[in-house]
Amino acid sequence: MVTVDRDTLRARVAAERIVAIVRGTDVEATIASARTLFDAGIRVLELPLTLGGAHEAIREVVAAAPADALVGAGTVLTPAQVDGAVEAGAQFIVTPTLSGSVGYAIEAGIGVLPGAYTPTEIQAAHDLGAAAVKLFPASALGPGYLRAVRDPFPDARIIPVGGVSLDSLDAFFAAGAIAVGVGGPLLGDAPTPGGDQHALAERARAFHTAVSSLGPGR
Repeated sequence: MVTVDRDTLRARVAAERIVAIVRGTDVEATIASARTLFDAGIRVLELPLTLGGAHEAIREVVAAAPADALVGAGTVLTPAQVDGAVEAGAQFIVTPTLSGSVGYAIEAGIGVLPGAYTPTEIQAAHDLGAAAVKLFPASALGPGYLRAVRDPFPDARIIPVGGVSLDSLDAFFAAGAIAVGVGGPLLGDAPTPGGDQHALAERARAFHTAVSSLGPGR
């Protein structure tokens, strides 16, 4: 697999409507969780670099991914981390902030989903050329904040991340989200040693069914 550019990443995320954040503590469990997500129909995954052995996990997940899947690296903070993640096979980059990795990756033609919290940061991310903006932590802000931010920025492409649950999906999409990023409420303990892959499969199918009933985002 090769990296995808801004427009491709934007279109794919808007079509899939969910980015699964596989923040694991064990490489093998992370790989197993990714396979479970693929089997359930989830096609866009983020593997954060906070995992010891993240590059190994990225390589294995990319090798196991269906042809229509996208596998990105998350918590990418520096240009060196961008290079390492891409070398391991990551197709796009996700950051928690507007760190130096954002402009570096964009200049290299790599699609980026940078984290933002304020209207100023949201505008800055779009001005840099982000595919979309990761609004984090969404649970502290809620759908009302997203709706209010989109009043002055109607063309902003925003992905709420952090505490988004199956019950809150409709509210975030109604507020204008193009997609959602989901970690703990979807993954549970699956990406940890002895984690429950069967329970993950059930949750993944539920999330996939919920977002599949929606039309594609902008």
